Amino acid sequence: MGFPMNRRLLTILLIAFCIAAACTFLVYKLVGSRVTETHAPATTRLVAAKTDIKLGTLLTADNLSTVEVAGTPPPGAILAKNQNTLLGRGVISDLYQGEPILDSRLSAPGSGGGLAPAIPLGMRACAVKVDDVVDVSGFVTPGMRVDVLISGVPPGTQANAAQDTQSRTLLQNLKVLSAGTEYQKDKEEGKAKLVQTVNLLVTPEQAEMLSLASNQVKIQLVLRNPLDTKEAPVVGTDALNLFAGPNAPDKTHHVAAKKRRAAPQFFTIEVENGSKSSTEKFASPEVRQ
Repeated sequence: MGFPMNRRLLTILLIAFCIAAACTFLVYKLVGSRVTETHAPATTRLVAAKTDIKLGTLLTADNLSTVEVAGTPPPGAILAKNQNTLLGRGVISDLYQGEPILDSRLSAPGSGGGLAPAIPLGMRACAVKVDDVVDVSGFVTPGMRVDVLISGVPPGTQANAAQDTQSRTLLQNLKVLSAGTEYQKDKEEGKAKLVQTVNLLVTPEQAEMLSLASNQVKIQLVLRNPLDTKEAPVVGTDALNLFAGPNAPDKTHHVAAKKRRAAPQFFTIEVENGSKSSTEKFASPEVRQ
């Protein structure tokens, strides 16, 4: 009788242990899931760039994907459910793969693509041709800042007077909208050639200055730190200043030498007195001095 009783007791204890273990596991899973839900940040699915997208591109479904973002979405982000509203809108700033697309990086609906939607109201985009020798377009990307330098002979001086060549800073702290190349007909050979161009964001008044400068003088762009937005009070310089200094040649010496080399001038007067005639030679006023 003792052995069956012990066996029955062990069976009851084993069943009770299994029930307790099962209850403990269920409670652990329930509490653990709630703790995870409490500490895990909420995520939001946003529209993102599927590949790198260049400025001026019109968005299509092939350009778009979605990405999960934890926490509060950035201002202007587009929810995945509103993805179709982006189709046909132009990109006004380069986008990179996996980057959430913000409304501020796109043109207004219906304004199309290209460079025009990237121009703020009241501003203009002015294309500047850059000389091959001083080309900086390979180092310029949209968003950078440049100064515009001009060099040439001012109006009213001799066309070939190299010593009268001047250089000055025409405009400062201009934003670059785009940089690249375009085809232009060569005046001498009549063939198409590549010309480096940079589109700058300017006011209408600055656009007039650049248009006049591009037809009259040589233009060079100078890169500047994007954080340096202060316009410096720069004065122009001329070719003679390049050789100025304590060891510069004495200009008065050359002027005096030229005066000494000048040939003297005389006037000859023939005098007739009856049957006699004579010739008198008189020095010019410059020689007498």
